[in-house]
Amino acid sequence: MTRLTFLGAARSVTGSRFQLSTDSSNLLVDCGLNQERDMQERNWEPFPMPPDRIDEVLLTHAHLDHCGLLPRLLHEGFRGRIYATGPTAEIARIVMLDSARLQREDVEQKRRRHEREKRKSPRPLLPLYDEKDAENAASLFQAGRYGEIVRLKGGVDAEFFEAGHILGSASIRVRVRENGSSRTILFSGDIGRWGRPIINDPHPCSQADYVLMESTYGDRLHGDDARIGTTLQKIVADTVLRGGNIVIPSFAIERSQEVLYYLNALLRDNLIPHLLVFLDSPMATRVNDVFAHWPDYFDPEMRRLISENRSPFDLPGLVLARSREDSKAINRITGSAIIIAGAGMCTGGRIKHHLVRNISRRESTILFVGYQAEGTLGRLIVEGAPRVRILGETLPVKARVERIEGFSAHADRDELLRWASAIRQTPKQVFVIHGEAPVAARFSDTLNKKLGWNAQVPTTGQTVELN
Repeated sequence: MTRLTFLGAARSVTGSRFQLSTDSSNLLVDCGLNQERDMQERNWEPFPMPPDRIDEVLLTHAHLDHCGLLPRLLHEGFRGRIYATGPTAEIARIVMLDSARLQREDVEQKRRRHEREKRKSPRPLLPLYDEKDAENAASLFQAGRYGEIVRLKGGVDAEFFEAGHILGSASIRVRVRENGSSRTILFSGDIGRWGRPIINDPHPCSQADYVLMESTYGDRLHGDDARIGTTLQKIVADTVLRGGNIVIPSFAIERSQEVLYYLNALLRDNLIPHLLVFLDSPMATRVNDVFAHWPDYFDPEMRRLISENRSPFDLPGLVLARSREDSKAINRITGSAIIIAGAGMCTGGRIKHHLVRNISRRESTILFVGYQAEGTLGRLIVEGAPRVRILGETLPVKARVERIEGFSAHADRDELLRWASAIRQTPKQVFVIHGEAPVAARFSDTLNKKLGWNAQVPTTGQTVELN
């Protein structure tokens, strides 16, 4: 009997974690952090199955909400293999180490603040895991490539397909053989977009009996990508006229690189002032280095730029802030600058310090270029909160708040339908995941009406039998 349990990303966007069990094996697909504020306590809950009984993990890609709980899984007893593409394995190590460091720093900061305010924390101030756990988890990776068949325990195998979301991202089809029959379960991961810079387009799978499909933008369209450069140009020019900074909360993986790609084009054509551009994210800087290791995963245009020595990661005026001292020095710069810093949803990292410095300045612009999950600081700012609490301070939001939707690495509604339409035979069952509850419900309805699929929205903890 094959059982599928939804341990995360069900009626929510983050915390991707799914357990696939047969009579002879237990498999996890993804093991990510919950990042929504009202769900972060789930990261501390015991794993439903003791980790030493999990045989293997398949990882779709290296974003924190997909890989961020792997060190804790290992700390609690997991000793199996973690299968992913080569770029995912390399980037996931960076992401997990960065997460461990940020947790340690956040715990120390909270402890000092609580001592200063003479109040107690509702639970012990401890990180979920430490850097040693992250390094140990990274040592368990087994790197593969798209199209390879990975043989797993108990008559199970897996195949990776290009998802087009970030470097090395994959959709994963798992085949289970039991009692003389077989069934295939397709985990979409995060689905990317067609025609985007840097990485290849999605390469959808054409057959699956069961599908778990993301729905982050399942009820909307992104609009015209051709306007990204024009919109970015206008935002930069307007902010420079006011004498402020352009502060961009950005995910270290793919999004920061894509922002650099567009800035490079604008600077090369002299369409924006030649400002200093600070990439204030040690993780993004290390990820830039990883990109250089995997040119085979780039799209033809990116490979052409590199062959002509025009890499967008080498744009004029780019300053890589590797140390904390480098980061602090940014605030001593006079005049306008572009500051790209993580985390993309403003949930931690150096972006918080730049927000403290700029969010109450009418001259500055806070520019969002990625999805902001419900309950995150970024979502509060985007939705127009008049005041926000950052690093223990409550600050008025006076800076301009802008958003460019076209930067999204997630497929929109029509692109999701394009991906789904590649599956030639109607699946037996489709589970709509990775979307806020109303969005997932609307996209489930879209799949039912447009494709005639039997789609439903599961709940966290729900188990279904795949007969």
